[in-house]
Amino acid sequence: MTATHIERLAGIPGQAPAVGPFSPAVIANGFVFTSGQIPAITGLDHQPDTFEGQVRQTIRNLAGVLEAAGSGLEHVVKVNTYLTSPEQLEKYNRVYVEYFGTAKPARTTVCVSLWGVSLEIECVAVLAPKNGPEIPVKEGSL
Repeated sequence: MTATHIERLAGIPGQAPAVGPFSPAVIANGFVFTSGQIPAITGLDHQPDTFEGQVRQTIRNLAGVLEAAGSGLEHVVKVNTYLTSPEQLEKYNRVYVEYFGTAKPARTTVCVSLWGVSLEIECVAVLAPKNGPEIPVKEGSL
């Protein structure tokens, strides 16, 4: 049986402190699993005023966690998004493509009740390759 390598990240410099007993990210066997990121700048009481600004801040927070773990948005393979209203989806998608472009990771988006925030995003990414080129994105169906 192969040994499993698991690393749990603690506080991320430049990020609002976690509001619970969890790691911002866990690295396991070449994958990065993030905890949900919210639009907090320095804390729940400091968030952008507009929904679009909140999406951007949340994705910036997510990118910061991924970078601290040795990955990045370009290495994301799965995104789970939690919105508080279906009316947010169109605005969310417009901002989302600014960051993920044509990479198009697998994604689930659901509407839920959240406390004090309008959205939360978590993801799974692979660690950035240390050597060699990325595998190019293929268009079309499998």
